[in-house]
Parts: sequence; structure tokens; C-alpha cells
Amino acid sequence: MIFHLDRKYVIINASEVSSVDFSKVIETSADSLRYSRDNSLTFVKFDGNTPSFLNGKTQYNYMQIGSILSTYDWDKDADDAEDV
Repeated sequence: MIFHLDRKYVIINASEVSSVDFSKVIETSADSLRYSRDNSLTFVKFDGNTPSFLNGKTQYNYMQIGSILSTYDWDKDADDAEDV
């Protein structure tokens, strides 16, 4: 498995997807994004300089984003406690 230790990740509101310049991030289109369980959030990743449309937003490293994405809010395969 290859780890991109210098790669940065930024969580954005789903409503901001239209402002993403996909030539500046790893993802290729809105269809390639992973969304939170409630579809209100998504994230993009990039290498190198911060794209201007992400200035001022919190950036995460690989370990940090991994911890976030493993939570219930992002894990679409997690059992829903309300369904039990």
C-alpha cells in the first residue's frame, strides 16, 4: 500500500462542490467524491500547493483524515443503531 505522506485532505460542504477546480485536486469530478452518510459533506485531496478555492479551510494529513472517515458519520457500512 502506498501512503502519500505529503498529501493533504480538506473536508468541504456538499454545496461547495460546484466551486471545486478538479484540475487542482486528485479527484476527477463530482462523481468521484466520497460523501458523508447524510451527504452534507465531502472531501478533496491534493498534493503540493493549496488550491486557492481551499484557502482558509482546515487541512488534514493521511492519518487524521483516516480517523475522521472511520467514524459513524462517514462509514456508510456501519450498522445504524436506530435500526436495531
